Amino acid sequence: MFYWLLKFVLVGPFMHLYNRPVVEGVENIPTDGPAIMAGNHLSFSDWLFAPLLSPRRINYLAKAEYFTTPGFKGRLQKFFFSGTGQYPIDRSGASAAEDALRAATKLLDEGRLVGLYPEGTRSPDGRLYKGKTGMARLALETGVPVIPVAVIGTDKVSPPGPFKWRRHKVTLKFGAPLDFSRYEGMSGNRFVERAVTDEVMYELMRLTGQEYVDVYAHSLKKGVAATDRQLDATRIPDTAAG
Repeated sequence: MFYWLLKFVLVGPFMHLYNRPVVEGVENIPTDGPAIMAGNHLSFSDWLFAPLLSPRRINYLAKAEYFTTPGFKGRLQKFFFSGTGQYPIDRSGASAAEDALRAATKLLDEGRLVGLYPEGTRSPDGRLYKGKTGMARLALETGVPVIPVAVIGTDKVSPPGPFKWRRHKVTLKFGAPLDFSRYEGMSGNRFVERAVTDEVMYELMRLTGQEYVDVYAHSLKKGVAATDRQLDATRIPDTAAG
């Protein structure tokens, strides 16, 4: 109930009036059944614009701290994230990837749309970075389609740093569903998972017009020259917590 109240009464009308978002490809979202909504990640506001412009509810996985912060502020934060359909995961432990995979699989089994960001974190400079293979593993294990979700302009609305919300037009494109059933039974094959990930990233590049960079955004932010083996573990990508 709170989700729809935010979308149609409390927050959504302001976003429509202030940012004048334009949406393309709504017909590519299935009217029912599960799908992975794989998006590029430019801004904190990405996970607000995608559900705003989707006719169906999109569920994201969010870091557990959003649900466990003490005090009045923490209770408000928990109420907001729970009410908007976010699901807590602990990303600090060694089992974080498996916990996230199980949570996302459960949501897909319930017929939901699950939003993920294959880049794993927000782009530091507006370019599109190499995707991590957790999204591919999830798609291969569940057999659900992957719908590219391309956002353009959100980095101007809410740029990195202290919270800001600027007046800037946003465009959102839902791409055609990608079917990976040809790889049935090949989950766990790192070459297949990389091929699936790269196909999704290519579609996001095509839809957004972003320059593609074949390195991980996380390694760039940390200033670490890490190997593919170190960073391409089968992790579920970052979500609303990005």
